Amino acid sequence: MNAYAPYSKFQVGAALLAENGEIIAGANVENASYPAAICAERSAVCSAIAQGLRNFVAIGLMTSGAKPAWPCGICRQVLAEFAPNMPVYSAGNSGEVEMSTVAELLPKRFGPDDLP
Repeated sequence: MNAYAPYSKFQVGAALLAENGEIIAGANVENASYPAAICAERSAVCSAIAQGLRNFVAIGLMTSGAKPAWPCGICRQVLAEFAPNMPVYSAGNSGEVEMSTVAELLPKRFGPDDLP
């Protein structure tokens, strides 16, 4: 995992599976100016978008913590923008793996269809 987490010491790596079979990696990158930090999930989505990919089928997360951890609210909203029903797999360093979907994690999402 290539995360940069000198402040929280909580590293997260993401692997976003695109519809075309490509896997796009992401990692959390912290900054002394905390709002400038980016989560692994959004890092992967931004990399995918920069490569011209827009259709995603799954995302996997690996954390430096013992238990699986779920995307934060901002990441849930970003994932919902592109794949609201996508499975989300999360693993901790103990080997425990859990699965949910973006829709389960963010049941009342705000989406493009909600805009005037």
